Amino acid sequence: MKQYILALLVLFLIPAIGRAQIDNFSLQNQEYNQESGRMDQGGSNHFSWGRDTTKSDKPIPIGLNMWRIDERFGDVIPTEADTVMYRFQNFNNTDGMSGSYNVLGNLGSPRLNRLFMDRSVFSETFFMEPYSYFYTHVNEFMFTNTKSPFTNLSYHRAGNTQDGEDRVRAYFATNINKISGIGFLLDYAYGRGFYNNQATSLFNGSLYGYYLGDRYNMHAWISSNHIKMGENGGIDDDAYITNPESFSQSFRSKDIPTVLAQTWNRNDDQTYFLTHRYNLGFDKALISEDSIAKLTPADSTLFKSLKDSVLRVRIANDSLLRQQVRDSLYQQYMADLALPTRFVPVTSFIHTLKVRHGMHGYYSYETPDFYYTNHYYGDQNQVKDLFDELSVKNTLGIALREGFNKWAKAGLTAFATHELRTFKLPLSMGANGLNRQSYTENNVSVGGVLSKKEGKVLHYQAVGDVVLLGEDVGQFNIDGTADLNFRLFKDTITLSAHAYMKNLNPSFYYRHYQSQFTWWNNDLSYEFRTRLEGTLQSKKSGTTLRIGVENIKNYTYFAMEKTPYTQNFEIAGYSHNTVVNQYTGNIQVFSAILNQNFRFGIFNWENEIAYQKSSNATALPLPDLTLYSNLYIKFKIAKVLNLELGGDVRYFTKYNAPDYSPAIGQFVNQDRNSYVSIGNYPICNVYANLLLKHFRFYIMGSHINSSMNGNAFWAPHYPINPMVIRFGLSWNFYN
Repeated sequence: MKQYILALLVLFLIPAIGRAQIDNFSLQNQEYNQESGRMDQGGSNHFSWGRDTTKSDKPIPIGLNMWRIDERFGDVIPTEADTVMYRFQNFNNTDGMSGSYNVLGNLGSPRLNRLFMDRSVFSETFFMEPYSYFYTHVNEFMFTNTKSPFTNLSYHRAGNTQDGEDRVRAYFATNINKISGIGFLLDYAYGRGFYNNQATSLFNGSLYGYYLGDRYNMHAWISSNHIKMGENGGIDDDAYITNPESFSQSFRSKDIPTVLAQTWNRNDDQTYFLTHRYNLGFDKALISEDSIAKLTPADSTLFKSLKDSVLRVRIANDSLLRQQVRDSLYQQYMADLALPTRFVPVTSFIHTLKVRHGMHGYYSYETPDFYYTNHYYGDQNQVKDLFDELSVKNTLGIALREGFNKWAKAGLTAFATHELRTFKLPLSMGANGLNRQSYTENNVSVGGVLSKKEGKVLHYQAVGDVVLLGEDVGQFNIDGTADLNFRLFKDTITLSAHAYMKNLNPSFYYRHYQSQFTWWNNDLSYEFRTRLEGTLQSKKSGTTLRIGVENIKNYTYFAMEKTPYTQNFEIAGYSHNTVVNQYTGNIQVFSAILNQNFRFGIFNWENEIAYQKSSNATALPLPDLTLYSNLYIKFKIAKVLNLELGGDVRYFTKYNAPDYSPAIGQFVNQDRNSYVSIGNYPICNVYANLLLKHFRFYIMGSHINSSMNGNAFWAPHYPINPMVIRFGLSWNFYN
């Protein structure tokens, strides 16, 4: 931990020394030209000026624009810069900004979204997916175009040196010129754990660069992650939390025994990504025909530039020659005028390369007797299961850009993708160490996109692809989105829709898994999913209503199987085994999520209420109701300090939530013969959140109702951390 923190301080704090506080701050977004695929940095009206008092009086331009990119084609997706105070106090919460995730309690631990419509389907990053709190996919990473070098430093802290949490995060961005830039991110989180044997250590380093010219566009990104998770298997007895009076003495969280010790999951993941395109098109005048007509000089002015006196005499008596000479002089005049133009792309040739290398290890040096049902090889107190995976994906595309002619109002893209995947799984323990078995898979797929992104009223996109050759042959995906925006009674209304149809081969580790305690080779049917979802949003009333329904055939999921074992002819406990199940029938899920915000002067009340219903709660358990409510006052002190004071609450109804399997590092359905329900317990926080120019700060009392007896668990046998004071800060520097 110390070496990572030291590296952050050296790389980021030293360049920040000597930077003074900038007097005036006003964030102005640059404009993204959707046609040319580049950033347009405007004139003086795009700048707000600050001052660096350590140097001269020369003003420093302050302003930045952030965007994400589409992973397949590299399309720019503008997004808001992360510089506001809104819900900053929740930024570092592993359970999410509105507490919608089940977690294992500690900072950065694996998590699973309780809202089914927000879950991802099968992912190629199998072992990293539970760490979505920390692990960032390329389409989630934020690129930056900035008027001056930009640095953000943030620090989050909770608890003390025995059980607390620390996170240090530093982001840097600078432009090479107006259309290209580079930057990097360093992120380190360390959670000691409020309960035994659950420490986490997470480190990420990312480097990026981009070039957004007229003809050529490029984004490059490199990301490396190291994640280590201590596995404690949950607490030994839930009664320590649900009924502490049943014990003759009181227990602090660190005094409560846990099931596992000296057991870890470790993940190392590197991703190398490049997407680039070459645009064909034409230069379009930025001045209209009417404006050009006004610039046309009189004939007398044109003929004054004619130096040939003989020709002047001839054209006086020859009207045809006079017109020809006039046209020639006019063309020369307009060429010399150098009217401003803008490049309009018509066709783009796209190439995207993604290389990912992942390594996963499961280590245990103290496995309790009978904890695992099966033991396939090796010493259960010297466990070292190692997995290695590599994927190389190339995509080639040709895009006819939106509006490429007057009859084509939508953009058209055709693409083909080849993906190579290799896996190495543990096989046995030999004389020279671990033997591993290799698997290789190839896929070739083709697809197309129809989209309309320009304009303010109607936007839509339809994407389809199918695997023609390889391991996943027959897999297809058809996905469509649309939104309609209009004014109604001085309000802005947005109606949006999302629908898809997917026929998916379950990802590799659902089909093959080999380790000392867990082993399967499954012949699974393709999972068929259809979804229809609609959203209504009212800007004036602060209302967003999202309703959706999904049908799943051959739903594939992990499940826990527990087998009782006896000692002295009595059941002493249960052994654990993780399996893959597939429900061959149809499962329907209905979801309705309402966001309603109220404003009364300085008073603010924000609410999110989600109702869900699964037709098969055994295969797909979901809480009926999940809610988040945030009540606060917001005001200014001395016209410069923005302050929020308030509290929020998270709640979900009781249900048989998924358990967690340390052996595979994934959430799994509980054994139906030993269900444990969690929920029906509020988690309450109070906080103060402030913003002063470029500086943000919060202090929060987390789980202030922890003294209340109840079902205080984020996941079965994994308690919610006791009450703790948290604080965090974020500082932006421009220089």
